[in-house]
Amino acid sequence: MVEGPRAVTTAFDHDAPIEVVYFGPGANVAFASLRARVEAAGVEWRVLKEGVLERVGSTVTPQPVLAVARKPAPTIEWLARDGLIVVGVELGDPGNVGTLLRSAEASGAAGIVLSRGSVDAYNPKVVRASAGAIFGVPVTEEWSAVEALDALGELGRQRLGAVAGTGTAYADVDFRRPTAVVLGNEAHGLGDDLIAHLDGHVTIPMAASAESLNVAMAGTVLCFESARQRTTSGS
Repeated sequence: MVEGPRAVTTAFDHDAPIEVVYFGPGANVAFASLRARVEAAGVEWRVLKEGVLERVGSTVTPQPVLAVARKPAPTIEWLARDGLIVVGVELGDPGNVGTLLRSAEASGAAGIVLSRGSVDAYNPKVVRASAGAIFGVPVTEEWSAVEALDALGELGRQRLGAVAGTGTAYADVDFRRPTAVVLGNEAHGLGDDLIAHLDGHVTIPMAASAESLNVAMAGTVLCFESARQRTTSGS
């Protein structure tokens, strides 16, 4: 489910497999340019009666445009692509995952691996929080954290766990190398069972009064540091 005119427009920008678009009362007129794009793509669209969007949307005050898209088929070929890979370990907050998707797309990251136990990447709340980035960033969800790290290690990527205070400062990490950054659960961080599957740790230095960053913000900083280094080196 893709909610909101912006997210639906972004879905079309990424050639997402949209099956049908629903407009709230009058929204087909208010968003005439989007309706024209839907028609040009040959996608079915309908106007819903008053009160229907409130019953099918995932928010108290739903957006006036809603679409249904087919979920992409799982694939792992993208893991060999150039660029940073973000690994989320049992991330449970849809807003955090949606923000990570936006940051990954904006920074040119290769994609995201969500371990089993994480929120569904195609949960309507994640799709909405990603502002359409879910259609522009490859996502793999079928592995446990250990399986994901082993697979990434076999591909020659350095696997760096994000920790508070005890790792290498992120500006001193060589992100020009094929790298995967591992972000732990919002409440518990990275478990001890993952240590043997990491090649090192990375830390974002902070002022003494700050304990840690929100996982989505930490991931964003690391995504853009990778992008900065790779741009500077000409990668």
